[in-house]
Amino acid sequence: MFNAISLSNALDSLVPITRFNRGEANKVFDEVRESGCKIVVKNNKPECILLTPETYQKMVDIIEDQYLLTVAEERLKYNIGVTYSFEEVLAKDGLTLADIDAMEDVEIE
Repeated sequence: MFNAISLSNALDSLVPITRFNRGEANKVFDEVRESGCKIVVKNNKPECILLTPETYQKMVDIIEDQYLLTVAEERLKYNIGVTYSFEEVLAKDGLTLADIDAMEDVEIE
């Protein structure tokens, strides 16, 4: 998982927006790379949150996984006992796993 900002280091995560106005953006970005996250404040209110791409991707992955879990649980509630394998679903349309693998190599313009 990603490292969330705890209360103990929340104050260290705050970055006044004036630091950007003073030309310290590169230094702030270095701090973000080091800590994973910084909260930019303007007039003592959070304005935005800066994340590393890795931290952002981990958050997106967690959200997507939670969504898929929710969908799976909802489907299981209404399960009527009839299930089909992926191969069976493909076969209904005359496809195979090899066909799907070959599609991954096709470039879409």
